[in-house]
Amino acid sequence: MLIRTKITNIGDPFILRRGSRYYMYATSAPDGFLCFSSDDLLDWKEIGYCYRGSAWGENCFWAPEVYEYRGSYYLLYTARRRADHSLRIGLAVAQSPEGPFRDLKEGPLFDPGYACIDATLLFDEGAVYLYYVRDCSENIVNGVHISEIYGVELTDDLLHFKGTPVRLAAPELPWETSLDPHWQWNEGPAVLKIGAVYYLNYSVNCFSSPDYSVGCATALHPLGPFVKYDEPVLRRAEGDFSGPGHNSFFTDRKGELYTAFHIHTDPAHPSGDRRACIAPAGVDGTGKFTIRL
Repeated sequence: MLIRTKITNIGDPFILRRGSRYYMYATSAPDGFLCFSSDDLLDWKEIGYCYRGSAWGENCFWAPEVYEYRGSYYLLYTARRRADHSLRIGLAVAQSPEGPFRDLKEGPLFDPGYACIDATLLFDEGAVYLYYVRDCSENIVNGVHISEIYGVELTDDLLHFKGTPVRLAAPELPWETSLDPHWQWNEGPAVLKIGAVYYLNYSVNCFSSPDYSVGCATALHPLGPFVKYDEPVLRRAEGDFSGPGHNSFFTDRKGELYTAFHIHTDPAHPSGDRRACIAPAGVDGTGKFTIRL
């Protein structure tokens, strides 16, 4: 069942469940992030800013994700660095899922020397893995702007890399490369483990395109190698919705797996105005990942 929330003019929704209450974070304000809450996933209330302003970020506050970890709440986010106008990842902490979140560093969480966005975490058997995107704004290969997904293990305090980031996914399949020969995307990673298999969801094409879609790849190790499905697992439904993408995962109070993602608020005029949606997710009897609309 597809839940189309009334939350619009957002992007990149992420849902955290704390007991019986759900909190949603999203790309939602020019200078930070708004927080929304719900008891049933249907009716959502805007709480207000959970993070506002930044010592280092000037704009482009995108893709927030919040995790409860070691008694605190950690916010991962993207922002454009004021010093050089390049995109980077930030990390902030709070004692409540509603914030206020405060940066753990005076600058970005890390600096790989290139623009990066869309960070997400996987907690796996005592280890923590960070996934992020080398952004196409500064990554140009043979004249093509390309967004690629990287992964790396973090130290327990979430502040440092354990090893060198590994490239996990880049546009390569026909459905990922045929729409625009000059700009190509693998972005918005979301990783979960089911059984012994790691499932990487990622988004393809420009966010404002009707063909913004979600792909899936699988691996037996959190840092791959990942093998992609030949086709998207979530794509536009003609005459119904367009541009579904940048999904994330959470479980409801019964332990059932769901995914949150956005679609265009007005599919006839796709843009950055997007609606938060929720749908059940999981794997079928063959182990194939599915999103049930």
